[in-house]
Amino acid sequence: MASSCVSQRRWSRIVKMTLFLFFLIPMAAIGTGNIDTTVVQKQKLDIQRQLKCLNKPTLKSIKSPDGDIIDCVHIKNQPAFDHPFFKNHTIQMRPSFHPEGLSFDDVSSKSESLITQLWHLNGRCPEGSIPIKRTKEEDLLRASSVASYGREKHPQSDTTNKGGFHEHALTVVTGDKYYGTKATINSWKPQIQEQDEFSLSKLLILGGVAPKDLNTIEAGWMVYIFIGQINHNLYGDYNTRLFTFFATNKNANQIMGCYNLLCSPGFVQINKEIALGGSLNPLSVYAGSQYELNFLVWKLDIKGRGDWWMQVGNKYLMGYWPASLFVSLSESASQIQWGGEVINQQKNGQHTSTQVGSGHFPEEGFSRASYFKNLQIVDGSNILRYPKKSFIVAEKPNCYNVTNFVNYFYYGGPGRNPNCP
Repeated sequence: MASSCVSQRRWSRIVKMTLFLFFLIPMAAIGTGNIDTTVVQKQKLDIQRQLKCLNKPTLKSIKSPDGDIIDCVHIKNQPAFDHPFFKNHTIQMRPSFHPEGLSFDDVSSKSESLITQLWHLNGRCPEGSIPIKRTKEEDLLRASSVASYGREKHPQSDTTNKGGFHEHALTVVTGDKYYGTKATINSWKPQIQEQDEFSLSKLLILGGVAPKDLNTIEAGWMVYIFIGQINHNLYGDYNTRLFTFFATNKNANQIMGCYNLLCSPGFVQINKEIALGGSLNPLSVYAGSQYELNFLVWKLDIKGRGDWWMQVGNKYLMGYWPASLFVSLSESASQIQWGGEVINQQKNGQHTSTQVGSGHFPEEGFSRASYFKNLQIVDGSNILRYPKKSFIVAEKPNCYNVTNFVNYFYYGGPGRNPNCP
């Protein structure tokens, strides 16, 4: 039997179809006053039901200076467990091993700068809970579909370009079986031209081939107001935010993806310090201080169906994507990508001025261009190694480019400029 939240999502789709049919009936034939009232009432009921599904009972709530509300939710009440498939799931509070070269001592004691998010200024979550960015009523009112808020058709499986043109500045390794990756990224606040465009910097783990069996895991930082494919309001501002994303085709006829903790089943978080989707602060400054994020994503049980774990920094074990979410990625990955990506809506026939990374080309170098460093992959022996061979992807190098070295690279660009009209 489906959970109440899953059932309500199905119900909301039925309600929206019913409302659509009502509007097809001539208004003069049935009167307008009662219908308008009924429509508003049903919309409000639908939104309230979905908010109850998305926002869990809280142990504590923290108001962030940027307007976010962070709810401290009991770890067993997180959204991943709404799905009946996860009804009897046992939460893994700690991975059984790290890739060779890392240990649990690295996670708990290695000194480094703390990862800070704006909400930390006003409090922290208690033991036994995880921080979840609250979905507000205005978020759903701006969304085109309440039932699929936070979900997106994966861009690499979409050939229609209805969501804009995806452009990249990447370093890529392929041709082997991969079981994870480690990388350091410096964080920026790129300028965004249109509300339905984004800029992000990420590592991506890919298995399978689009469009039939593509599976992906992504992690990094992003500036993203709307989900372009279906025009959902994701954050509603231009802040730089920590994000995760996964895409799977296991239970659908098309490849669909989900951000952060907005899906069931989905990512299982165990960390009480860091909120997925939370604003990052401070950020790198041009020709000034640089602020970095260290990411490690790796697969347990490389010879079987192990979960995919994520660690941010040297001390924040975030949680895991259960292997049961995936098809191709349940075994291994076939490609790793690192770098930046934008959506170019090409308004008025011109290339977007939305920036990648710092908004400056890689030739400007340290403290001016954005970078990835300490690139490593996890091989079939569970050992972290430098990539032996990689290649770059930059569809429009006059707009966004990448300079590749052995285990680090600079990337980025301003978008529209005299050489990128």
